[in-house]
Amino acid sequence: MKVVEQIKLPIIDEMELFEKKFSQSMTSKVALLNRITHYIVNRKGKQMRPMFVFLVAKMVSQGKVNERTYRGASVIELIHTATLVHDDVVDDSNQRRGFFSINALWKNKIAVLVGDYLLSKGLLLSIDNGDFDLLKIISVAVREMSEGELLQIEKARNLDITEEIYYEIIRQKTATLIAACCGLGACSVVPESDDVQKMVKFGELIGMAFQIKDDLFDYGNTAIGKPTGIDIKEQKMTLPLIYTINHCSKEKKKWLINSVKNHNKDKKRVKEVIDFVKVSGGLEYAITVMNQFKEEALSILSEYPASDYKSSLELMVDYVIDRKK
Repeated sequence: MKVVEQIKLPIIDEMELFEKKFSQSMTSKVALLNRITHYIVNRKGKQMRPMFVFLVAKMVSQGKVNERTYRGASVIELIHTATLVHDDVVDDSNQRRGFFSINALWKNKIAVLVGDYLLSKGLLLSIDNGDFDLLKIISVAVREMSEGELLQIEKARNLDITEEIYYEIIRQKTATLIAACCGLGACSVVPESDDVQKMVKFGELIGMAFQIKDDLFDYGNTAIGKPTGIDIKEQKMTLPLIYTINHCSKEKKKWLINSVKNHNKDKKRVKEVIDFVKVSGGLEYAITVMNQFKEEALSILSEYPASDYKSSLELMVDYVIDRKK
């Protein structure tokens, strides 16, 4: 059995019902919109976000979920899908999960409008049901994701970023959405309890570890496969590179920044950068930091009594670190 299927086992019924409710939450009177949303629903990914919502809700409430939990999962998926559709327009990307992106099939104007539609559907699902506490959690996440993207664009110009700025970028860009999933799960069943903030923190820690794992894929290893260097080509500053730039000689620092800035399309030069980061301990450092985030996340879970839901969340934490793509 695949790890993701194993993680899903204790919430298999909830996930099936969620899929039905999620499809319904997208419907419109406009035939073109329905065609596009049908295309989106049929190309779903692993559905990690709703899984976090249901597993956390059931762990903190000893196995209970309610209509708010389903709405919380639908809201996060609607808004997450909206951000993906907009991201593909911003990045001029023609593919998403191995299929054509919305903007590739229906052009940018329609993709932006579809993203706006999904965003408004998510907001209205909360407002129509008076879920203002859930709406606040997701709205904060959307604001932070936008800020994180803009902070990255602003800092990418000079490439000389500190570890602190890097953590702030990945906290906002990646971790904040997983934090919102976990916060929504808890808030849907035990609103105004300490569990909500605990679970937000838990999700944030997993999100940080998740992004560092993504950074490591750029350098490859025997378990992951050959190095890709895609982040270097895109002038993205990742943790192994930041560590190396901040812990090498002035000459090497100058060479690294110049390589990423002006020679990022030169395959030989990119390979030299990757090799230098490896011998400088950049990968080991990033792996150490990633494991620190993982241990912190597990220590929050350790406060909860044993259950299938808790076991699945522990498995999810391990999966984030051990995944191969």
